[in-house]
This record gives sequence, structure tokens and C-alpha cells, in this order.
Amino acid sequence: MPDAAGPTTGTRFTLRQLEYLIGVANAGTISAAAATLHVSPTAVASALDELERALGGAPLLVRRRARGVTLTPSGRDAVQRARRVVAEAQELALAYRSEGAELRGPLALGCYTTLAPALGPPLLQAFTEAHPLVELSFVAGSQRDLQAALLAGRLDLALVYAMDLSDRLAQRRLFEAAPYVLLPPGHRLADRPTVELRDLAQDPLVFLDVHPSGEHTMALFETAGVTPRIRYRTPDFELTRSLVGRGLGYAVLVQRPSRAVTYEGLAVLEREIGPATRRVGVVMAWADATPPSPRAQAFVDLAAETLRRPAPGEALTRTAAAPRGRDG
Repeated sequence: MPDAAGPTTGTRFTLRQLEYLIGVANAGTISAAAATLHVSPTAVASALDELERALGGAPLLVRRRARGVTLTPSGRDAVQRARRVVAEAQELALAYRSEGAELRGPLALGCYTTLAPALGPPLLQAFTEAHPLVELSFVAGSQRDLQAALLAGRLDLALVYAMDLSDRLAQRRLFEAAPYVLLPPGHRLADRPTVELRDLAQDPLVFLDVHPSGEHTMALFETAGVTPRIRYRTPDFELTRSLVGRGLGYAVLVQRPSRAVTYEGLAVLEREIGPATRRVGVVMAWADATPPSPRAQAFVDLAAETLRRPAPGEALTRTAAAPRGRDG
């Protein structure tokens, strides 16, 4: 490893010390990091002391008994650089181990909770078939949690909406989707191909209250000059649809399942919003400070080829259009 303490001392740091620093940054305490790394807390603490000396003596973290650790500004910078060094070292080992024949190694993917049921399975299947030696893991979650996991190095990629994303994330736009109104059968506006939000001002709204979907929905109402009558708030996409199917209100959504029925088998009606609203981008995101590994880049390319741009009124995965593959 580089001589990080200057030419007079010859002190060097190791990959293991960098891994311990990253582990402590992720876990928040030395003891929790030690348990994850399967070593003793003393070994972790000693490694961090040695790393601080190798980096010129600047403290990387503040240790508080029973309150965990807090990274100093130098520590935050060191963690960011350590992630890159460790990732490059791992990629170096994998490249020569596989001799360029097959992609192999871990790949951690995240997906926004409302996108996951429709987009996750086809992507996971296609990638696994194309690259069977890659150890692919998958998690669905909120956009805030996914962004935090990307920036902390716990995820390599995340499939999310292009809304309220950190400027520390790089992204590739895959396609765009149009918001729509979901109505129960027999609604007075059911025979209209498009519905204006102002015509629903007095109707009860089943509000999908998940960031950033909820903020996006409220922005649509604000643009239309409407204050919605929220009857139910739900954190779950399918629960929202089920309540609409029961006739308990309407909803404004973006993601479109392949069939316009609820879990209970009740029909629901998808209607476009008029006048036409701004479409929402769906992107693959990753930490800008860490360039995608060959495995991650292969997944991004596959997603751009697999996901197709939807036309208004059609599900995200059932249209036949040119693949989207530009950075956005």
C-alpha cells in the first residue's frame, strides 16, 4: 500500500485497516463493526489507531463510551477514499481470478418499493441468466433508505424515480412514466378517457404517503390549484389500490401493474390526467464517488435494454418501444 505517512517514517497502512474503518463507519460502533467483521473489538480499535498514525496522526473518529463513534471531517474523507481503494482492490482480484472469462463476484441492487414488484423480477432473471457467476442480492425500500445505502457503500445500484436525488449520486435514465388517476368501477368520471384533478376536488383521496411519491402527488394537486380531501393515508402501493377497488376513494399513482385488478380481484380503472402532466423519470443510480464495477455496469446496460419506455395508459413492462440508454 502507499507510504501514507511521508518518506521519513516509512509507515504503511493496509487494506485490512481500511476495511475496519469502513466497517466502523457503517456500523456506528467499534463493537458492532467487530461482530460483523468477526474479530475482537480490541483488534478493530488497534487497527484504527495504527491507521491514524499512518495517515499523519489526524484523528479519524471521536470515540464516546456507550455512545458509539463519530467520524471527524478527516474521517469522512478517509472513509470515502477507503471505499474506492478497497473496491478497486477487490475488482483487481476478481479480474485475475476469472481471467476475463466471466463476470463474477457480489452485486448489491436496491429498488424503490413501488417499482420493485414489476421491474425487479424481470431484471433479476435476465441478469442471472446472462451472468450466473455474479452473486446478486436485492432489497426493496424507500428512496431515502436506498440513497443512504448507496452513499454508505452498502448498495452498488438502485432503481429509483428521478426525484429528490442527492447530487452525490450519478444516474442513468431508463424511461419515463406518466402519472394517472385510479378510479373504482362505477365512478361518475369512469367514462372519460382523461380526468382533471379539479373534477376530483370533492372526492375522497386514498393517498400513497411514501417519499417521494407523496410529495410528487401533492405537487400535481398544487399545480392544478386543488386541495385534495385526503381520506386515507397508506404506506403501501397495493393497499392503496385495494382501497380504491373497494370504492373508498380514488388515487393518483405512477407505477402501473400489468393488470387493472387488486389483490382481491376487484377491478380498478386507470385514467390519464388532463391536461397532460410532466412525466417522471425512472433511473439507475449509484454513488458518484465510486465508478460502477464491471458487474454493475453490465446490470445498468441490461436494464437499459430490458426496460422499455411506456406509452400513456400502458404498464411499464408491456410496451414495445426502443430501449432507453442515455445518461440523465
